[in-house]
Amino acid sequence: MALEKPPLTRKQKIAALADQCVQCGMCLPTCPTYGLDGSEAESPRGRIAIAAALARGDAEPTAALRTHLDHCLGCLNCQRVCPANVKYDELLVETRALVGPLPGRPRQLLALLRQPTLLRLAARVASATGLARWKVRLGARLPASSAWRAALDTLPDALPEPLPVAREEPAGAAPRVALFPGCVASVEDAEAEASAITLLHAAGYHVTRLPAFCCGAMDLHGGEMATADRLAERVRDTWQASGASELVSVTPGCLGTLRRTLPGVPVRDPVSLLAERSEHLRFRPLSRRVALHLPCTQVNVARSEAALQALLRKVPELDLQVAPRAPYCCGAAGSHMLEFPERAARLREATLGQIATLAPQQLLSSNIGCRLHLAAGMDEHGQHWPHMHPLTLLAQQLENSP
Repeated sequence: MALEKPPLTRKQKIAALADQCVQCGMCLPTCPTYGLDGSEAESPRGRIAIAAALARGDAEPTAALRTHLDHCLGCLNCQRVCPANVKYDELLVETRALVGPLPGRPRQLLALLRQPTLLRLAARVASATGLARWKVRLGARLPASSAWRAALDTLPDALPEPLPVAREEPAGAAPRVALFPGCVASVEDAEAEASAITLLHAAGYHVTRLPAFCCGAMDLHGGEMATADRLAERVRDTWQASGASELVSVTPGCLGTLRRTLPGVPVRDPVSLLAERSEHLRFRPLSRRVALHLPCTQVNVARSEAALQALLRKVPELDLQVAPRAPYCCGAAGSHMLEFPERAARLREATLGQIATLAPQQLLSSNIGCRLHLAAGMDEHGQHWPHMHPLTLLAQQLENSP
């Protein structure tokens, strides 16, 4: 009887993942931070070499080495083009867990963002006190590197009112999907959530809305493994009680973490489900030029960009312009825009420059973090493009919707 091999230690796992890299360099042109700094250490290939050295004991996690790891956006442009199929996402998570959280990580701010009830209360207080009107003046008193200043910059003028769910659930044995609201998105993008439910009903799906809480993505990618594991257990318990066959989230940034937590469960972007039943959807004409920003997670994790464009092109008269991508990550990258706001702002400048060339009347993006980050840059430069989740536009144009 063969003996089972003991599981790999974290260091052994990192070394094995790093060994897959053949150092070909095909990832370099797709990496936003390599484009920003022109440094090998700020490239996927350089970070893999750092991870391997740390795992094998050939290097210590000095401040300089870990800064290169912490600067990574986790956009996964590199993983998408890698000919050796390096699992860079897993390598990054394991290496950050090995070295531990970023010193000076804004834990209080991130704790607020993880709690939808507290975040909603804070947003109401900000609205009642008119904080949005003087946030720039208040932020100017804080250093440019301050996470709280970056958070103030992304504070919306007011919380959007959720659209009413316009369709009754379909009768009969329609597929049942569970919608995971998340944390920030459940508050700041509530209208996208309502829009997703309306569209899924119209396409013939039953929808179960799960409780709103954090999936653990910010902690998983920040090296806070104890908190990430606790939130993952809550996700598993909630999913098991849902009775659904598939799980969806309107925020692509949650999908990778949800898939890691629920192996074997179909976890998808709702636009993929809608595209599969698009014959049930009819849209009113809209004569408008829109720029579609494709978040990195939508392209490299959800891989739903083609489905989204196909749905939007079903809206008669809509002039859809897709913003150029790699290496144009906007810099939001979960908590990156709070932890490294100055670097995030530099990346945002490039993205907004690309969008400006399209001369849009409106901006669409499916990731609430990206949208708030881009909106802060628009405010700074006086660019007044209304912005929303693509699902919100689709729900607004849906025939027989309010």
